[in-house]
This record gives sequence, C-alpha cells and structure tokens, in this order.
Amino acid sequence: MRIIAGDLKGRNIKAVPGKETRPTSDKIKEAIFHKLGPYFSKGSCLDLFAGSGSLGIEAISRGMNKVVFIEKAKQAVQIIHHNINQLSIKEQCEVYRIDALRALPMLAKQAERYDLILVDPPYEKVSYEKTLQAIQEHDLLSQVGKVYVEYGPNEVIIYDTDYFSMYYEKKYSSTTAVMILEKVA
Repeated sequence: MRIIAGDLKGRNIKAVPGKETRPTSDKIKEAIFHKLGPYFSKGSCLDLFAGSGSLGIEAISRGMNKVVFIEKAKQAVQIIHHNINQLSIKEQCEVYRIDALRALPMLAKQAERYDLILVDPPYEKVSYEKTLQAIQEHDLLSQVGKVYVEYGPNEVIIYDTDYFSMYYEKKYSSTTAVMILEKVA
C-alpha cells in the first residue's frame, strides 16, 4: 500500500496481514480525497476501525494536522504504530486500542470536534446506524466536518437527516460503495 498524494506521496505503508481488514483501494482513496478536499489546511481527523491506518495517514499527508486512530485488533494497532513511526508522524497521531463504539463517549469527554471522521469497518460486522448515532449523540463532528462511510453496496445506511445531509454517494464496484455525510447547518 502507498500514500497517494500530499507530503508523504509515494511512501509505502504496511498492511495488516490476513483477511480481517480490507484496505481501501488506491483508486477509491484518490477519488474520495478529491471529493473531500483534495487537500486540507489543518484540522483534526478521527479514523474509526483504522486497520493499518491508511486513510488517516492519507489525511495527514494531505494536510490534516492530527489524526486519532481507533482500532480494537492488537495486530492492526501494532501496524499503525509501525506505519506512523516509519513515516515520522508520531507527534501528529494518537492511537487507541479499543472498540469504536466504546471509544466515542471517551473521545466526547475530551471535548474535541473532528473535521473528518472516517468510518470504514469490516463490512456487515458493525452497525453503521449505531456508529452514526453515537457520532451524533456525542457531537463529535465539527460544524464544517464530514463523515466518510465505506460499506458493501447491498447494505442500507440509515442516519438522522436532521443532523446529517448527503454530500456524496457512489457505488465503486460490486464490493464497495461510499458516502460522505456533512453536518446539517
């Protein structure tokens, strides 16, 4: 895997071995970050279900000044640490080994709002509805923030339209669809 654009463009990062994680393809990463930015002028990012940290690292490369990685698998957390150390971005990162839904109330106590929240869990193993409800309940999204959601194209993503509005949605393949939600003003 590699970083697509920004300060770290072209640098390789380690993937989590096995089939428990599913890295976002370079093609989808490129398309999504072009919709999101394509570059950021600072801001903070929350990478839920982080896997190898690929999406959060891409956000740092493109200008985010801080990323909080949430991942419950021990091996994946080790890979995130390896990747951020190898890229010398440790001071811009926080890594927590915890279930995403348990992490959200903890993060809310820190009173930080995120400009970008990445939701890319293992397909059909996590409730997107509960995850989006928790983001809303704990008011973790900044006023100008966006939530990136990657999911299987047969899944239906339910969210509160009084809090989130659709910014972008696309089916990329027979296995991957994405949506970007933004906070209703």
